[in-house]
Amino acid sequence: MSDFTLYPFPTDRSLPQVKIGGRVERVNGILSIEYQLQGDLDSVVILPPSDSPTRTFALWEHTCFEFFIGSPGEANYWEFNLSPSGDWNVFILDDYRQGLRAESAFTELPLQIDRQLDTLSLSGSWDLTKIISAERQLEIAISTVVKSERDEISYWALAHKGTEPNFHLRDSFIIKI
Repeated sequence: MSDFTLYPFPTDRSLPQVKIGGRVERVNGILSIEYQLQGDLDSVVILPPSDSPTRTFALWEHTCFEFFIGSPGEANYWEFNLSPSGDWNVFILDDYRQGLRAESAFTELPLQIDRQLDTLSLSGSWDLTKIISAERQLEIAISTVVKSERDEISYWALAHKGTEPNFHLRDSFIIKI
């Protein structure tokens, strides 16, 4: 299990007073991830729970938890988008920002979401053997888009390797499991 802390992009202005962390683990092809958004949640736009969560596009236009996985030496990678509403999406890309399309191996992505006064927890466990063998090492980038009540977006990640926010840079896939 790896604990993580996300950091805002250095030039993001007017950041909400929050911190983001969590943990990620992979056991026998099952990836489990938990995010915790803590702090002044009233300053963050958090979509309300959906009665029937579905695959949804453009989740990153709102507060959205994301992670990216790839395997060493492979150009293709996957992007997972997880909304506090319960909506989700998984994309496969052929190479850096190339060939983006919905990953058909996933028809649902169950999430557990718990909202308290100053903490939002989002977690899930998914069988990644649908897309990558359990024997392959994973390289993971973890990130979050936070939309403030003032309609400002901030970008949080394990590492920011570019000159502007860019979660797709393979240099930022720094967790190896």
